[in-house]
Amino acid sequence: MPTSPQLSMALLTFSAEDQGSWKHILDRAKALDTAGVDRLVVSDHVVYGENLEAYGRPELGGAAGGKQPTGPDGLWLEPLTVLSVLAGITTQIRLGTNIVIAALRRPVVLSKTLSTLDVMSDGRVDLGVGVGWQREEYEAAGLEFEGRGRLLDHTLAVMQTLWREQRASFKDDLLSFDAIHQMPKPRQAGGVPIWVSGTINPRVIKRIARFGSGWILWGPSAKEVAAAIVQMREGVAATGRDPSDIQIVGNLPSVRDDGGKVDIDRTLAGVPALVDAGVTDVRAGLSVPDDANAAQDYLSDVVQKFRAIVGRK
Repeated sequence: MPTSPQLSMALLTFSAEDQGSWKHILDRAKALDTAGVDRLVVSDHVVYGENLEAYGRPELGGAAGGKQPTGPDGLWLEPLTVLSVLAGITTQIRLGTNIVIAALRRPVVLSKTLSTLDVMSDGRVDLGVGVGWQREEYEAAGLEFEGRGRLLDHTLAVMQTLWREQRASFKDDLLSFDAIHQMPKPRQAGGVPIWVSGTINPRVIKRIARFGSGWILWGPSAKEVAAAIVQMREGVAATGRDPSDIQIVGNLPSVRDDGGKVDIDRTLAGVPALVDAGVTDVRAGLSVPDDANAAQDYLSDVVQKFRAIVGRK
């Protein structure tokens, strides 16, 4: 667990229309890395159906009032492929998903992919996971949407078994294997850290307690951060696990100036409240310039100010 709060940012690996080039993603990742931002994260959609209003339904896993940033023909890059490219052009920033719909992938292959990425990045990978909200993605993969939470738990259990056991054995009602060897293991001890996304409910608490190195607040929990963190910690403690080693992602509310750009100083003024509530990973959405050199200067200034606020050198 970090000794002091970290700063993370999302890298937008999707577009409503074809931009002709994705070089700007590489440039932005390099700027984040050089500036000293602690973590970048990318998102996931494998396919789209046409019922995009389902994203606004919390009972399906969406966000109340939320709206998808593209239509069904929006371009969404596969997140682990993107992180593999970014691993080769960065040196220190951690590489994460927020989130990957892990249950859509076969666990044994996903385990191998992540192990390889962790080794090649020298142990810089974080796996943020969630159940997703879109029925069509599960149906296109030949999976039942109603059982997606169970499929996610199964996927995580298989991966952690393969990461942690030299001669791995596994059995549940979906899969059974014995004396299986998968190498190399991830560089990070215990396997790639898993960050569970979700609002507070018994299933999410159980998933965090069983698999989680971190929790990504979602839905109502993301709006009532302090109260939600107390609930999570109490729920995890009730399972017998010490919640003090669970990292927590909290979104930093953006404060904008009259021109619509994020006011850095006024936005960063919200950091202490998140940290006091228990957030260890402050996720910021900023008005980063498109020009690579200007982006570097902008991000370096943000990092310097953030570290001063949280007492980091």
